[in-house]
Amino acid sequence: MWVEILCCLVFYKLFRLYLGDDVDDFADINSSHSDLCFAVASRLEKLYGGKCFVGLRIPDPDSGNRQHIDIVLLTKKEILVVAVRNFSGYVQVNNDGNWSCTGDKKHKTETHPDPVLEVSAQITILQSYLEQRGASLPKGLINGQVILPNPYCIVSPSIMLQTEVLTHDKWRDFKPDLKDGNFNWVKSAFSGVKGENQDALHQNIHFILSSSPMWDRLELKGNRNLLGEFIEFKGHHGDMAALQSIKRSKVSRIVVQKASLLGLGNSRTQIVCSFETIDQMVLPLLNQRKLQ
Repeated sequence: MWVEILCCLVFYKLFRLYLGDDVDDFADINSSHSDLCFAVASRLEKLYGGKCFVGLRIPDPDSGNRQHIDIVLLTKKEILVVAVRNFSGYVQVNNDGNWSCTGDKKHKTETHPDPVLEVSAQITILQSYLEQRGASLPKGLINGQVILPNPYCIVSPSIMLQTEVLTHDKWRDFKPDLKDGNFNWVKSAFSGVKGENQDALHQNIHFILSSSPMWDRLELKGNRNLLGEFIEFKGHHGDMAALQSIKRSKVSRIVVQKASLLGLGNSRTQIVCSFETIDQMVLPLLNQRKLQ
C-alpha cells in the first residue's frame, strides 16, 4: 500500500514537473504594465549605462499624496522621467486635451489623461522633492519622455509630432548618440558642470532616489512582476512569529519557495498587498522563506 502511495506521489510530481509546470497560479492577475515598465527600464539601462528606478512614489506637498512615476533614469548627464503606456489601437487627442484610444478589435474607446502633461507635472514634483532633500539642480537637468512600446498602437499626426513621444517604431530603432556625452533626446544639462561637482551631484541624486518611497515589488512565476504596497502577512501562528521579526531596514527581499520535495499540501501563509490597479488582494504563499 505504501509503495502504491509513493508511486502515485512520484507520478504526480513528475506530471507537475514536465506537464503542469507552465500552469500559472495567478493567471487572473494582470501584470502587463509592471512587466512592461521593467522591460523598458532594462533597455534604457543598456542603452545609457545609467540606473533606472521603477515605481517611485514621490511625495506631492500640494495634494498631500504620493505621485507615482513609472521610471526615472539617472545618468551622469541628466535625469529622465519616463511614462510607459501600453495603448493598443488608434490614439488621438480629444477636444478636452485627453487622449482617446480606440481598440483595434472591439473598437471600444477609452479615455486617458494626456501622458505628456502627466510627465510634466511629475518633473515638477520630482525636482521640488530633490531640492528639498538637498540636491541643487542645474536648469534643464530633468526631462520627460512618453514611450508607447505596443506594436499595435497607432497615433494621430498631432501626437506623432510631439518630441516627447516615442512610438513603437521609434522605440524599437532608437539608439542614443553618446558622443561627447550628449544624448539623442535632450542636450546634456551638465555641460557647464564638470569634475568633482558633477560626480558629487550625481552621487547625491542617486542616494536620494535610492532612498525615496517606491512600490513594493512582487515577483511571480514566469518572470512576472507586480508593483504594490505590502500590507501584512496572514497565516499560522508559527509562521507569523518568524515573519513579524522582518524589518524593512534590514531585509530587502523575501524569497518564497516550495515547502516540500513533492510540493504537496496547501499554503498556510498569505501575503496581503494593495496593488497599483487593484485595491487589495490576498495571495497564498508556500511556507518556506528565505530572507535577504
